Amino acid sequence: MTSSRAPVRAIIAGCGGYLPERVLDNDALAAAYGLDTSDAWIVERTGIRQRHIAAPGETASQMGAEAARAALKQAGASADEVDLVVVATSTPDSAFPATAVRVQQHLGITRGFGFDVAAACTGFVYALGIADSLIRTGQARSALVIGTEVFSRIMDWTDRGTCVLFGDGAGAVLLRAGTGDGLPSDRGIISTHLHSDGRHGDILLVDGGAGSNGEAGKLRMAGKEVFRHAVSKLASVVDEALAANGLRHEDVRWLVPHQANLRIIEAMGRKLKLPPERVVVTVDRHANTSAASIPLALAEAAAGMERGEGRIAPGDLVVLEGIGGGLTWGAALVRF
Repeated sequence: MTSSRAPVRAIIAGCGGYLPERVLDNDALAAAYGLDTSDAWIVERTGIRQRHIAAPGETASQMGAEAARAALKQAGASADEVDLVVVATSTPDSAFPATAVRVQQHLGITRGFGFDVAAACTGFVYALGIADSLIRTGQARSALVIGTEVFSRIMDWTDRGTCVLFGDGAGAVLLRAGTGDGLPSDRGIISTHLHSDGRHGDILLVDGGAGSNGEAGKLRMAGKEVFRHAVSKLASVVDEALAANGLRHEDVRWLVPHQANLRIIEAMGRKLKLPPERVVVTVDRHANTSAASIPLALAEAAAGMERGEGRIAPGDLVVLEGIGGGLTWGAALVRF
């Protein structure tokens, strides 16, 4: 007998972000670490003007919990209703327990379950896909999906090619189970598309253990190689996501990309034929916050959404996309 029950999908009910108090602009960065660079050099090549740096002792779980509180507030929800926490991070508080359970502790959550996802800068898209799947299969009714990073603690501050690129921060969304007709017009996460290719693992990596307590290796990157893969792979996965759902470039209202480099972001906007004002850009102020960059940008674009004041409005089709070490890459289509 065929069930007539409407299919379940995850709906983004609230978004939130958190940035550390300390702001380090390009000139101050160059002066602090004796780098042979300048504001003009960094802006021309990356679009980055400043980044936020975590305070001593400030951890990925603390920042993630702050972003989660903001997402819960926007959704008009309490932590008591959360039964799943998924944290994407490359700078966990410790090898174990998972940063997600530390977030549970900070929020006073004593039910449900939590775990971490390690997919570098694509981590939030991976975590979103996993949480969506768990909601669709009934394992959870609500979920906090968080990206949180303290990349300042895995930087080689003598390497001009990497240390100017990254910053610290956290972003989060609250997902709730909803129903629809199983169509792209339904509100919620329409689909996620995830990829990895370990043959390219050595072009972006941390050369040791990682943890936001400072006991870590350092980030190493072959920048030209990463850039080359980013442009082709991001274009391909966005086309894949749209084709899978019978959608066209012109159906997309907003692009919320991983905030790695302004040139990559602008190239993706042109690919989708979106005017610049419909591409969400925060890289100039936040730098690359890895797994936190997409939810931070989403939180900014959705700020005031519950009052009808957000840039993103109900019914808008939004593309999220990112690429990171692994290589990993992926995209998600979301209807707000």
